Amino acid sequence: MHPDSTPTLRSLKEEIRQNLPFRSPGQEARLALMRTVDDLEHRSALILQPAGITHQQYNVLRILRGAAPEGLPTLAIAERMIERTPGITRLVDRLLKKGWVERQRSASDRRQVVCHITDRGLELLAQLDGPINREDDIALAMLSEDEQRLLIDLLARIRSGLADRCAKEECAAEPNAAIVDDTSA
Repeated sequence: MHPDSTPTLRSLKEEIRQNLPFRSPGQEARLALMRTVDDLEHRSALILQPAGITHQQYNVLRILRGAAPEGLPTLAIAERMIERTPGITRLVDRLLKKGWVERQRSASDRRQVVCHITDRGLELLAQLDGPINREDDIALAMLSEDEQRLLIDLLARIRSGLADRCAKEECAAEPNAAIVDDTSA
């Protein structure tokens, strides 16, 4: 898309063919963000799937490439993931089977296992770097650099606000804790 051209804007309400208004601007913004993330992930999947790799596997390989040559323990990888997963060990197991990572016992702490990206994993990333970088450039090309920086700041504010809320234990309870079961009368 040419930087001067403006895409045809459609509201989320139009995209999902919703007849009723959203409950609040906050609800609409949250759902629009979720829909946008889904669109971005779909476009990335078109690049990753032919290579036989998922978003999460790709994320792990990039994390390990950045941590080379020292590598990282499994839990440290989980902390750095863009999309959190409770099954980090299984995820690493799949990468191990494909020959993209290896595990080694830590020399300083034999209880700890450190993961490293293999040459084969580095070759895969090298093949994907160009297409993924092009997609990164295209994905937000309709926004100016200033708008992209504003978006980055707004998203950081949202993540910080969510983290602060969780730190105050507002999200420690079950997600449905506020739902009252009035059928047990």
